[in-house]
Amino acid sequence: MSKTQLPQLAQEIRSEIIEVVGHNGGHLSSNLGVVELTIALHRSFDSPHDAIVWDVSHQCYTHKLLTGRYDQFATLRKHNGLSGFTKKKESPHDFFDNGHSSTSISSALGLLSAWKLQGRNDKVIAVIGDGALTGGMAFEALSHAGQIARNLIVILNDNQMSISPNTGALSRYLSRLTMTASYQHFRRTVDHIIDSIPYFNKHLGKLIFRFKRGIKGMFLTNNLFVDLGFEYVGPLNGHDINEMETVFNRVKKLPRPVVVHVVTRKGKGYSPAENDPSRFHGIGPFCITDGTVEKYDKLSFTEAFSRSLMDLSAAHPDIVAITAAMSKGTGLDSFARHHPDRFFDVGIAEQHAVTFAGGLASGGVIPIVCIYSTFIQRAVDQIVHDVALQNAHVLFMLDRAGAVPGDGETHQGIFDITLLRPVPGITMLSPASAVDLDLCLQWAIAQKEAVVIRYPKASCPQEVSTFAQPVQRGCGLLIPCEEFAASLSPAANVAVTKKVLLVCTGGMYGEALIAARMLLMQEVYTDIFTLRFIKPFDEASFLSIAKNYTAVVIIEDGVRVGGIGEYVQNVLRGDGYVKEKVLAFPDEFISQGSRSDVCKDAGIDPDTIVQVALSLLK
Repeated sequence: MSKTQLPQLAQEIRSEIIEVVGHNGGHLSSNLGVVELTIALHRSFDSPHDAIVWDVSHQCYTHKLLTGRYDQFATLRKHNGLSGFTKKKESPHDFFDNGHSSTSISSALGLLSAWKLQGRNDKVIAVIGDGALTGGMAFEALSHAGQIARNLIVILNDNQMSISPNTGALSRYLSRLTMTASYQHFRRTVDHIIDSIPYFNKHLGKLIFRFKRGIKGMFLTNNLFVDLGFEYVGPLNGHDINEMETVFNRVKKLPRPVVVHVVTRKGKGYSPAENDPSRFHGIGPFCITDGTVEKYDKLSFTEAFSRSLMDLSAAHPDIVAITAAMSKGTGLDSFARHHPDRFFDVGIAEQHAVTFAGGLASGGVIPIVCIYSTFIQRAVDQIVHDVALQNAHVLFMLDRAGAVPGDGETHQGIFDITLLRPVPGITMLSPASAVDLDLCLQWAIAQKEAVVIRYPKASCPQEVSTFAQPVQRGCGLLIPCEEFAASLSPAANVAVTKKVLLVCTGGMYGEALIAARMLLMQEVYTDIFTLRFIKPFDEASFLSIAKNYTAVVIIEDGVRVGGIGEYVQNVLRGDGYVKEKVLAFPDEFISQGSRSDVCKDAGIDPDTIVQVALSLLK
């Protein structure tokens, strides 16, 4: 395309992204902010011979549209459709199945080193946001790359946001680089003079480019990236394709690693997203004309936790809350407004968040660490050594546990049970409703140990009286069918031997409830037992209940291997019980789709639960 066509291309791409995300949900503001940057990258570099590696890769929508996936773009984040992240099986232009932060420079450096061993001289470009740069892994990679990475180009996409607004010294440091007015004035003046000289501007450009690098060193002393061994270029206007393309074409000829600092605006071109980039970072379907999102009457688990925390924080001034750049997503935004001195956003640094919490607990306060289940995986070592081993009273609220709609393999919250349950000194709870969650949180605050409370990205189910029972260590909750489905109770002459017990983690109560009602319609007496406690587990109490049923089906929204389901199954078999079956996530990664799609793919949907229960009765 000619340069005059590029603004129209950018406008068409923005319109397509807004249209599809408006219908499907997804990451909007981050993608709108990198439209021109992505166009410039693909014009300057020869993908896939040159590799573009996107950090997290939630901002890859323009990249997908420019690499042959326009016809499929309407299926974005849908079941069996395009992923909302880069995915190797979709395109040779996608080099990694990304989904977590601060990994791009490490991945890019490894890829580049492999190519070097094979005699290839192609470029590898890592695109990383200033928010992702708060993760320690990014600095580990920068330190290594500055020594060995001749063909590495790091694009620092500086939008002063991660998911929530950036905080901390690094954000201020980048702002200082961006706001160096003396250098910016000098750069614009020189560029204007060079561009105005006919015939000679192309040849002079290379010479002046080197000269400006030297001048920049005078104004930007103590530059972190230069100290690490990189050439530093920028900051550039991340919405000026021509400027970026000119610089990219020059830096790719430099025989050393380069950091190109690009300043963009999240939500660019769509005023609702520009005005509120946090809300439109990851959003469900919305009205495109005004950006409004349909409000649901049902309370979500995240909202239920937020309300409980606000109530408890008034009575417990020693409660502090910690998040890793996810204050809104984890329900801490209200707490942050009311108790700013007791709220800590550490940036995208889950490891630091956990160890920081361990230090807070040692100082005599009660830290509540709010992190998505998929992201707590990044801090397992810190939980073991800096919390559990210290016998520190830290509460971990794991949002998005179990099946997570839309985001796919990298975001399913299915490993926390297997990873954390074996750790000594860890207590693990799995509430099934808003009331249950509130009681579990109150109980956890009163303890003197590390407590993990996990709950799904879902609406809270209708309350039943059982959920209000006081918390007893190790015990679950037995919900008789008369309590949740009196109108569907089986006929009086149903044989008592046809009794099924559905044992489920709290996040699977909704699916178990639907299955129980379906079984009742087939005159199978079915009760539900929710695993309020995943660890410890009161075996004697559970066996006294299970012996009254013909068959037991255990449903877990975690992986089967090493999960609570296998443990409960072994407890039953050790007592001589034979009619039992575990339904859990299989030993494979589950792709994106709605919650019902994800559960069906994993074999933990209501239909499968019913089929398994009936087969056991036979």
